[in-house]
Amino acid sequence: MSLTFTDIVGLETAKQALLLLAVNPALAGVVIAATVGSGKSTLARAFAALLPEDAPFVELPVNVTEDRLLGGLDLEATLATGVRVVECGLLARAHGGVLYVDGLNLLDGSVVAHLLEVMMNGVVRVEREGLSAAHPARFMLVGTYAPDDGEVRRSLLDRIGLIVPFAPQTDAHLRAEVVRRNQPQQRNEEPDDELRMLRAMIADARTRLPHVRIQDEQVQALIQTALALGVEGNRADVFAVQAALAKAALDGRDEVDDDDLRLATRLVLLPRATHLPQADEGRQTEDEETRGQGDRGDQDESNGVAETQAEQLEALLLSAAAAELPKDVLDLPFAMQRRGRSGGRGSALNNRRGRFVRAVAGDPRGNRIALLPTLMAAAPWQRLRRIENEKKELAQENFSMLSSRFSIRPEDVRVKRFRDKAGMLYIFAVDASGSMAINRMREAKGAAIRLLQDAYVHRDQVALIAFRGRHAQVLLQPSQSVERAKRELDVLPTGGGTPLASALLTAWQLAQRARGRGIAQATLVLMTDGRANVGLESSDREQRDNVSAPQPQKARLEAELKQLAALLRTNGIQAIVIDTQVNYLSRGEAPKLAEWLGGRYVYLPNARAEQIAKVLT
Repeated sequence: MSLTFTDIVGLETAKQALLLLAVNPALAGVVIAATVGSGKSTLARAFAALLPEDAPFVELPVNVTEDRLLGGLDLEATLATGVRVVECGLLARAHGGVLYVDGLNLLDGSVVAHLLEVMMNGVVRVEREGLSAAHPARFMLVGTYAPDDGEVRRSLLDRIGLIVPFAPQTDAHLRAEVVRRNQPQQRNEEPDDELRMLRAMIADARTRLPHVRIQDEQVQALIQTALALGVEGNRADVFAVQAALAKAALDGRDEVDDDDLRLATRLVLLPRATHLPQADEGRQTEDEETRGQGDRGDQDESNGVAETQAEQLEALLLSAAAAELPKDVLDLPFAMQRRGRSGGRGSALNNRRGRFVRAVAGDPRGNRIALLPTLMAAAPWQRLRRIENEKKELAQENFSMLSSRFSIRPEDVRVKRFRDKAGMLYIFAVDASGSMAINRMREAKGAAIRLLQDAYVHRDQVALIAFRGRHAQVLLQPSQSVERAKRELDVLPTGGGTPLASALLTAWQLAQRARGRGIAQATLVLMTDGRANVGLESSDREQRDNVSAPQPQKARLEAELKQLAALLRTNGIQAIVIDTQVNYLSRGEAPKLAEWLGGRYVYLPNARAEQIAKVLT
């Protein structure tokens, strides 16, 4: 006998999320992150027993094929009847029920794309093998995954209402209870009664749900909490409201209360947080609103009361969220994907540029002083300081920034901190010279496309340089258009010399221009055999006669490469050199170039697809 929903110990947050989903399918789904062996898959499968008897529960394997996913020709039925018979895929079979994926983060990109399209439209369309069919496919998605195996694609997480982040189980008593519950003789003898009670509660809650009310101030509090946590997009706001309504219905109430808002914040907004709430920012907004209300007068008194209620609710929700936040907010799913695997993406605090977000104690030298926070920090100490000054009969004018009546000391000074977008630019430089054999060029293009796709997942900007003949050419200026870069690669011709120095110089120029637009980090991904034979000022004749070029010419080329490599290195431009040369022909040109650049070296012919994908980490 397998464990039932009520037999499973722990995972209480995941249980709450699943119950809310059972009540309100508008939440779209639940994603549960937990380590291997924690019971997440068992819990998800046990959830099927809480659904109506006619609701399907369909499991989607991570290695599913397209025809199995979408449907196609039913060969056996077609042969038996003599007419084409369409077989429904797994997505259509889940219509009206639950689609479960164990290992949601391991789904192939094409499967995720089909899944997103169906979740958006509610219809599976089959256009293949001479077939044309459409099947309804509206389902709730339940996904589980182990964070150690990688994160779920953000585009998919964005479509799912409830997210349960990983929380390790450290309670020894609960772990002991898990062991006890897994002993057959120790299991609950009346699981059917508990399941019947749960099913009855869910059925009653579904009936009650359309009649549950939520106040405008409560909706406003959820929205302000989302903004304070850096939640992006409006879909999360809708999910948060739906979660609060479901919680109230499940508890048998017709109105949403504070507990419902807390749970909605915990399951919807908190996992989508990208930064900690800024208290200073909140106080500044509150002061501005107070001044504005005073100017408007008594005619907006009722609106002011409503705003005060919303602010109180927001403070309540933020305090609840603060208790749930991990030690590092970047451990949350959306923050992890926003910063990227390298940890250097997203936004960064600095003391000069960007949006003002907070005031902190600091040295005014080299910083911009936050005047109002400085005065507020000094104000509580003025009486004691005046008494101290009278006793000492010494004016502290060297510490006074306004007058001798108001004493400001170094420890009072607050300086401004700004949040600036710290983008990441990947400059792909592909060797298209004649020394690149056809098969080497094919592998280089394939590796470049794989890296471009990885950059797109992390919302990085990419630029594409091709170098052949006499000079390098920018095929794609910095952008997020990976498709354009792929199209340029597909039609990239080969032949001519190897102007490697021109490629390095062009990459440096691109990085400098990007830095002027606020993109702080740039990485050069150089795909070449390293056999440079065209300098920055080479002539057509030198290019033709390069095979027999004298030693001084080779020495000049090497000196140029060293100088340009030092220029990139000193400007903080990271480099990855992917060697495309056949090993037995190599004289170590590419490894030497990687050393000059102070970058990483990867030998392409020995690199598997997984290694290629990890180059950008």
